[in-house]
Amino acid sequence: MSANDRPTGQQTQTYDSPFLKACRREPVPHTPVWFMRQAGRSLPEYLKVREGTAMLESCMRPDLVTEITLQPVRRHKVDAAIYFSDIVVPLKAIGIDLDIKPGVGPVVAQPIRSRADLAQLRDLEPADVAYVTEAIGMLTGELGSTPLIGFAGAPFTLASYLVEGGPSRNHEHTKALMYGDPQLWADLLDRLAEITSVFLKVQIEAGASAVQLFDSWVGALAPADYRRSVLPASAKVFDAVASYGVPRIHFGVGTGELLGLMGEAGADVVGVDWRVPLDEAARRVGPGKALQGNLDPAVLFSTPEAVRAKTREVLDAAAGLEGHIFNLGHGVLPTTDPDVLTRLVADVHESTAR
Repeated sequence: MSANDRPTGQQTQTYDSPFLKACRREPVPHTPVWFMRQAGRSLPEYLKVREGTAMLESCMRPDLVTEITLQPVRRHKVDAAIYFSDIVVPLKAIGIDLDIKPGVGPVVAQPIRSRADLAQLRDLEPADVAYVTEAIGMLTGELGSTPLIGFAGAPFTLASYLVEGGPSRNHEHTKALMYGDPQLWADLLDRLAEITSVFLKVQIEAGASAVQLFDSWVGALAPADYRRSVLPASAKVFDAVASYGVPRIHFGVGTGELLGLMGEAGADVVGVDWRVPLDEAARRVGPGKALQGNLDPAVLFSTPEAVRAKTREVLDAAAGLEGHIFNLGHGVLPTTDPDVLTRLVADVHESTAR
């Protein structure tokens, strides 16, 4: 089954949505819009509902996940919801000692830097993340014809957190392991590919209409290193969920030099950050893929006129594409005015109405 085949079951209701049509490179009534990190961060209603609840705990409560995922759909009228979670949730679920520290990000108590450390990574079982299945069941009931995007962290980015022990600017421990012990590195990424594949399958089987693989840190690599040391594991994840027929999106930051390889890994849609215009990104990715992106999130802090002008630039660059999903070139910044996002959705819908 491919992403162009008509599905059965829960995903049928969303099949003809503008978002899924754009993913399949079919004609759309308007350019669909959603935002990475739209669920949370900038919304006052999110801050209120999350008050007193730690990030990881909130990801494990189906009631909270449902409410937070729905908030931007209600407020902004976006064309897709993205499941509220974090890329380290499956790692926490298999018993990795980690926490998400406010203002820092995920911090791992015992970094993985030797073969013996691999023992920390047991298989993920669907029962480990039963709260995900429950939350998605609740969400698909509420969302109706609005698609839900499931997501996971890509093997490289998860490996980077595990090897560094937390966020890193230079990825020195990660690269030292990748170059110094290629077999251990390959085994680490392969195990993470297995875990990630199960996590995505759980979301699809519960009712997610599409999935996105976030490789947030992979822009730190040269193309030759990506092809040799990362692409096989990412391709394994995309292959593992191919039979479900849901669109698969691949996104990374600073990946202008990697766009063709990221498409080669098996995605149906390649996400583009703000550094490369979409027409040039299409040339690099090649035919047969939709593109997603790519307004600079910082533009939203400028004047309404500047936001409109930069939005037009993105839409003009996307005019010749087979399929385009409007998004930011990275996540919504925490201090973004939500009203600017609401106006942006309406502006894209109105200016691209066919």
